[in-house]
Amino acid sequence: MKVEQLYKALKKSQEAKGIYFNEDKDLVFELLESLLLNKERYGYMACPCRLACGDRKKDKDITCPCVYRAPDLLEFGACFCGLYISEALRNHEIESQYIPERRPPEKMF
Repeated sequence: MKVEQLYKALKKSQEAKGIYFNEDKDLVFELLESLLLNKERYGYMACPCRLACGDRKKDKDITCPCVYRAPDLLEFGACFCGLYISEALRNHEIESQYIPERRPPEKMF
């Protein structure tokens, strides 16, 4: 799959849920390329902003969209890596802010 195809497919499916891509299209395409690289490398699209171990079960929480996306969008208006943003952030109803890592340290190694 090419980046443009992934972009179009995810844009359509996520916007239907009120979740949008970051307005920085260069960042979005860089992250999507990394997701495709991780899919090639591991067999699944592990979050490009986190270190995957290569074990699908252990990395289930960071397979995009990760389990941390929803709480990040709710609390901060964007996910940790910045790929997805909320409607409120997209509409400039809230300001962009630092998003802390939610993944427990014991899952990082």
